[in-house]
Amino acid sequence: MTTPPIVPNYSELLWPTLRAVIALGDSGTIDEINSKVMELEDFSEDQQAVLHGDGPRTEIEYRLAWARTYLKGMGALTNSERGVWTLLEAGRHLTEEDVGRRHGEFKAELRAARRERRQKERSADEGTSAEADVGDEEGQAWKEHLLDRLLLLAPDAFERLAQRLLREAGFVSATVMGRSGDGGIDGLGVYRLSLVSFPVFFQCKRYRGSVGSGAVRDFRGAMAGRGDKGLLITTGTFTPDAKMEATRDGAPPIDLIDGDRLCELLKEHRLGLEVSLRTIEDVQLRESFFAEV
Repeated sequence: MTTPPIVPNYSELLWPTLRAVIALGDSGTIDEINSKVMELEDFSEDQQAVLHGDGPRTEIEYRLAWARTYLKGMGALTNSERGVWTLLEAGRHLTEEDVGRRHGEFKAELRAARRERRQKERSADEGTSAEADVGDEEGQAWKEHLLDRLLLLAPDAFERLAQRLLREAGFVSATVMGRSGDGGIDGLGVYRLSLVSFPVFFQCKRYRGSVGSGAVRDFRGAMAGRGDKGLLITTGTFTPDAKMEATRDGAPPIDLIDGDRLCELLKEHRLGLEVSLRTIEDVQLRESFFAEV
């Protein structure tokens, strides 16, 4: 029996995450930070392929999410509504030893906050304790529920959902090729920019785990001679090699939409989701929508 590769726990990823943000110029998107950590730590493809539970997120991505959240609670990072993480002045001066020490202090603060909350019998949804920041990632649980639901869709239903999303996003037309698709091309959309319009071929992959560079090359090959713009949509993630291949010099660029970005787009256009803005954003799946896709 093959021993699964070892994936560092979130506490071991605190310092690499901080280094990655600094290397990116003191700020970066989740995707940029994850990719930079992979580069700096030289994680193997086997390590990157380990799924968290049944997926679709990988274990490294899951643990990096907690690393970012703890660094935020520790006062080293902050994040915007658009998912951009930025280095704070306190984080700029931390050493690797400081990160370990501050992490221990922060966990002690959380334990004290939990004890105080229990003593005062505060309700679970007050969101006023020091633990609120650590709950940021738990507040994203709707994405995991949504991705699980998307994985249950039939292939043609997922293609129709992509078609609907393109239309909502401003494409003047979107056609699903279905079984007549050629070489892995699932559909064709036409995007208009001012007076100019151009075709965009798209491919949908319902994956648990990561899409590799080979899928990007195959998709580009299917587009050869037909168009220069492609959109690859997945419920999973893309490996660093796939991202590099998508923007390789001398080759038509392929835009990549991973599971996290797909969730955000579906929320933005209210496709299958109901969003209630309270103290904490509440996102609920509409099962009837997916049953009718």
